[in-house]
Amino acid sequence: MNDMERDEPPQWFQDMVMPEENQALDSKVVQLDRARNAKGYKFQTAGEMSAMPVRKGWLIKGVFAAGESSAWVAPPGGMKSALLADASVCAAYGHDWHGFRNKGATGVVYFALERADLVRRRILAHVARLNLPPPPIVVVGDMVDPRNAKRIAATIHEAEEALGVPIGLAIFDTFAKLIAAAGGNENDAKDQGMVFANLQRVKNVTGVHLAIIGHTGKDVSRGMRGSNAALGDVDLMVEISGDIVRTATVTKANDAPEGPLFSFKSEVHEFGTDEDGDAITVNIVGSETVTETAVKRSEPKLTGQNQKLLFRILHDAGAAGLALDEWNSRAREAGVTRKATLTEARYALLDKKMVKNSGNMWSVNHV
Repeated sequence: MNDMERDEPPQWFQDMVMPEENQALDSKVVQLDRARNAKGYKFQTAGEMSAMPVRKGWLIKGVFAAGESSAWVAPPGGMKSALLADASVCAAYGHDWHGFRNKGATGVVYFALERADLVRRRILAHVARLNLPPPPIVVVGDMVDPRNAKRIAATIHEAEEALGVPIGLAIFDTFAKLIAAAGGNENDAKDQGMVFANLQRVKNVTGVHLAIIGHTGKDVSRGMRGSNAALGDVDLMVEISGDIVRTATVTKANDAPEGPLFSFKSEVHEFGTDEDGDAITVNIVGSETVTETAVKRSEPKLTGQNQKLLFRILHDAGAAGLALDEWNSRAREAGVTRKATLTEARYALLDKKMVKNSGNMWSVNHV
């Protein structure tokens, strides 16, 4: 058994998830004792599960939950990194975030695989704007190899020691750089699966929420760029759209409704001037409350994960399209197994004129 499988969540996380009832406490003790001596994989009995609370360990209620993962995607320049820098500061200070309640300040590790200096400036701009002492945030500017889950987890534990507070949120910016660091390709489901499997190992031993930042492709209706495997690996998928007013919209969630989360605008923060007298600036998420929403993409709009998944599979096949059996087979591999569900989603796409068929062949209408 490798060291990664023997690691346990830090004590602060064990304390957080332990309910006050004696029954649940005894159950957790039994599980921890079993894990220390186990030769196989960890497990829980149904009796032990029933003794545990069903509530989530929210960091920011309704958005970031301990032990879960989220993806935040937008086109280049879509303010996705700026939004997660904003989230980092609110999580670390214990501030509510765009109307969502903070459940307690937590440390943050921001893995800035690209533009680390920009990430640092954004965080410092928020600190200056709030006029508060530095928050418990660390920025990792090195290239991070996702195959080394043990080192990522060690970085989180060492950040806890350096900051003196538990880490609840870890951000990876961007997913494309993360997968490339392992020599992988974001278009390859196998490579994506390797990254997500190792990120799951990190969550298992740290209890943090992992937020990944990704890009949309040329066709923004397809969501996150690359293989659609990410849809099945994150608990929350949020797309950011708009220009002057940007809107963060939930497009996939395990236990929350889809739809707009909030809207926001950007603002320029000035640090002062450089040696030439020019302003030193950085673009960050503004403090103004925005009630209007960004103009949504033109109809037709894909609704429901099954329609989106089937559309992406067909779009990835290119202009040639797919035979019906092959389309269904790929959808089943992605997790849509019921024939009635496949048929319903397929004809919904046909009704919206998003796809077309000729005999047994199907293709999208705007490749």
